[in-house]
Amino acid sequence: MTLCNIQISPDEPVYVISVVSKLVDLPVWTLRQLDRKGVVCPKRIGRKSRLYSLKDMRRLEQVHFLMIEKRVNISGIKVILEQELLK
Repeated sequence: MTLCNIQISPDEPVYVISVVSKLVDLPVWTLRQLDRKGVVCPKRIGRKSRLYSLKDMRRLEQVHFLMIEKRVNISGIKVILEQELLK
């Protein structure tokens, strides 16, 4: 099997926080705060290392839109995303 044939589930954690920060254009400290507030819950390796899945990345894209474009704070984002899950 080659690496090109490996299928990755959207829930499979694959990105470290520094890479995610660059991909979604949010500072690392914001990603840590989003984790603490329960907006995005990446998988943990050890006590400190966070690994983000493709599903987490999609959610962070929504967070970025709400934070930057709509100027919603983290508490408001959490409420909005929770309401979307209830639909």
